[in-house]
Amino acid sequence: MNKMSAREQILNALRGNTRERYDMPDLSEISPIVYDDPVGQFIKKATTTAGAKLLEMEAGDSIDELVLLAYPEAKIIASNVKGVTAQLNPDTVETAQELASVDVGVIEGAIGVAENACVWIPQTMKEKAVCFASEYLVILLHKHDIVNNMHEAYARIEASDKYFQKYKFGTFISGPSKTADIESALVYGAQAARGVTVVLINN
Repeated sequence: MNKMSAREQILNALRGNTRERYDMPDLSEISPIVYDDPVGQFIKKATTTAGAKLLEMEAGDSIDELVLLAYPEAKIIASNVKGVTAQLNPDTVETAQELASVDVGVIEGAIGVAENACVWIPQTMKEKAVCFASEYLVILLHKHDIVNNMHEAYARIEASDKYFQKYKFGTFISGPSKTADIESALVYGAQAARGVTVVLINN
């Protein structure tokens, strides 16, 4: 007689105490939200709900200038983005621990979501710790890569392997890391960056 694992025992106990069962709701008639101006909605959400700062990059602007405009006191910048002057490169550091002292990480976003200001960040660097260990984060995002909702974002991700060309990792980031779990006090930078600036690049 086979002995049940603890997992099987728990699942069987749950099944045995389920009194009523309900069919899954029909979601086929639910339409995802669509905006007349997805870019405007993204900007609104990013600067309010998400708590990010936002800069727009015009012709003639340099990324270096915008980074210094957003974080003039930054001493250590980490990035592998072409055109960014950085003291550390997440592709060439020996270990992720070397990125622990980074003031500003500059990374590229692939998809922006208007409904919640999330930005899909595929891993394009050897050490993805730059996305989380940096004190502040600058995300570069093209306006034409902003979609209405998460349904559209996931559809793009699933339809193309370009977001996983070299590394099999990606994450959504929306504004600075914050929590109010500790003594009900709002703390920024609890798990990742204390501040986020999204640089919108005009098409």
